[in-house]
Amino acid sequence: MKNAIAIIPARGASKRIPKKNIKDFFGKPLIAYSIEIALKSKLFDNVLVSTDDEEIASIAREYGAITPFVRPDKLADDFADAEDVTKHALAYLKSIGKEYEYVCTIYATAPLIQESYLVEAFEKLKNSDAINCFSATSMPFPIQRTFFIDKNERCEMFTPEFYMSRSQDLVEAYQDAGQFYWTKLNKHSDKIMFSSDSIPIILPRYLVQDIDTLEDWRRAEIMYEVINR
Repeated sequence: MKNAIAIIPARGASKRIPKKNIKDFFGKPLIAYSIEIALKSKLFDNVLVSTDDEEIASIAREYGAITPFVRPDKLADDFADAEDVTKHALAYLKSIGKEYEYVCTIYATAPLIQESYLVEAFEKLKNSDAINCFSATSMPFPIQRTFFIDKNERCEMFTPEFYMSRSQDLVEAYQDAGQFYWTKLNKHSDKIMFSSDSIPIILPRYLVQDIDTLEDWRRAEIMYEVINR
């Protein structure tokens, strides 16, 4: 037994891109990429898709995932987060006598996900005293020099004291890559994911694209085409 479970949240009611999780992406449903990489890695006893939608569940099973329950409505609205969905899935598994040492939440909207980084994250977490390990990437521009637009459509810097600073003199910032999140289940932390209890696995920016809008989708298509050319 590998003693690890992959959980892929995939609700049916995506508004900005209808049926986003199963929309065709270069000949396959988008969710298929996450399922296939998780299975290919051979890190997991099972790859579980948590969904409230039978069409998504059917496609997930077709690609090798299990869908042992229907996600409750309260975890399928716009305010449900992946952490709550993962906790619900783990509670269900525990109720049928299945407990694991590791869980990896993998997003259904990650067609650029790579097996090598998934494996690297697991190995680093397993051999450390950290509780979490997740995908991250560097910011393309120094956050210290960013600005917002006020109600009068004028610019105002978040940190104006850095206006004259050179980019190379500023501390580099990183962001969540939105692909996978490993957690040790035999240890507890009250800290958030982005804390001293976590190890980030840094992905190159050309492998990272969150997909929330049609513009995001097109950008992901372009990146996927270039990478696989």
